[in-house]
Amino acid sequence: MTLFQATAINMIDMVGIGPFITLPVVIGLMNGPHFLYAWIAGAILSVVDAMVWSEYGAALPLAGGTYNFLKEAYGPGKLGKMFSFLFVWQTCIQAPLVIASAAIGFASYLSYFHPMGEMGSKAISGAVVIMIVLLLYRKIDDIGKISVMLWVGVLITMAWIIGGGIVQGRMLEPIKHINDNIQFNWLLVAGLGAGMVKSVYSFLGYYNVCHLGGEIINPSKNIPRSMFISIFIIAILYLGMNIAVTSIIPWNEAMGNKYVVSSFIEKVSGHAAGNVATILILWVAFASVFSATLGYSRIPYAAAADGAFFPIFAKLHPTKNFPHISLIVLGGVAFVFSLLFKIESVISAILAMRILIQFIGQAAGLILLRRKRLKSEMPYRMPLFPIPVVLAICIWLFIFISTGLKFMLAGLVVIGTGAIAYFILAKKSKWWPYQP
Repeated sequence: MTLFQATAINMIDMVGIGPFITLPVVIGLMNGPHFLYAWIAGAILSVVDAMVWSEYGAALPLAGGTYNFLKEAYGPGKLGKMFSFLFVWQTCIQAPLVIASAAIGFASYLSYFHPMGEMGSKAISGAVVIMIVLLLYRKIDDIGKISVMLWVGVLITMAWIIGGGIVQGRMLEPIKHINDNIQFNWLLVAGLGAGMVKSVYSFLGYYNVCHLGGEIINPSKNIPRSMFISIFIIAILYLGMNIAVTSIIPWNEAMGNKYVVSSFIEKVSGHAAGNVATILILWVAFASVFSATLGYSRIPYAAAADGAFFPIFAKLHPTKNFPHISLIVLGGVAFVFSLLFKIESVISAILAMRILIQFIGQAAGLILLRRKRLKSEMPYRMPLFPIPVVLAICIWLFIFISTGLKFMLAGLVVIGTGAIAYFILAKKSKWWPYQP
């Protein structure tokens, strides 16, 4: 994949259905015009965390991303063995949740055209997952071309929304009133934390290119570039979309509107335009499931190929040379999850399960990796190290706490069961700490 295609992959994974379904939710959680701060904070976290991912991705451009990063940072034959196993373990649970969340959101927005019962929505979300797996069952160069086509749909949708607000001439109104009735107290902090859980979910995916690693042309340069370009463009689009929508629909009305973006286009351009906008939003959601499934399918494969996960995941398609078993398994689990869960719970569960091992463990591990490697072995080096690392860890901890006790416990249970599974397998396979 080229830099252009890699950036497209990141962007379609980041946008997805997330900003369209979380926009009214974030407003409700912040309960005021200062809801924009939750999106700004999400962008800041994405930038500092992307610095961590960039150092790893440029130095270790391998399929599997975090699996390889944790292994190298903490020691391939020591603690890194366990950390990388735990990452793959939680990926087999949270990756299908990510895929399912986009499929569930797709089915939810589809009901804008015609209300569907619960069974109808589940049938649609399950069908989306199946269609994505069928589309991905091909060579990576074909996938790069499909990604660009889906990416064009993302840009058209966001440009239409923002352009609609600009034409009305009221884009500055939400910014002028951003601090109206704001009170700097613990309620604001709690609201910001809850709002960031949803806004950060919408930013996730800026690192998707790291999961593809060696499938990127000139990865030591193009992996960091694709991440920062993606975040910059998406942050502008998200803020522009939020400002455009609330410039026409007051924030206290927007927070209760399940299809607020479609309603916004309908107000600006009429009912027919609202229908077209909804179709484009569904296109974006579909593109997100496509990108996420592509990236995650490489993680169990990388671990299995390295002898650290179930061997069946290491199998490649005999003619198309992609990890088809991993793709089918993750797609199958995602299909089941899409039938079982609701979108609000899925978003909090996704973050709670990932933060401790993937984001915090990865950031802390970078400090260890820096000590072990020469400057020449780290093609990208973040400015002001280790300040961005410490900042990323602190913000991720804040978000983990903000998911709520139920989801924090769920995240810890996943880690705990993974640790038990690791030590059982480690004893049988003579891994650390049982190796001779």
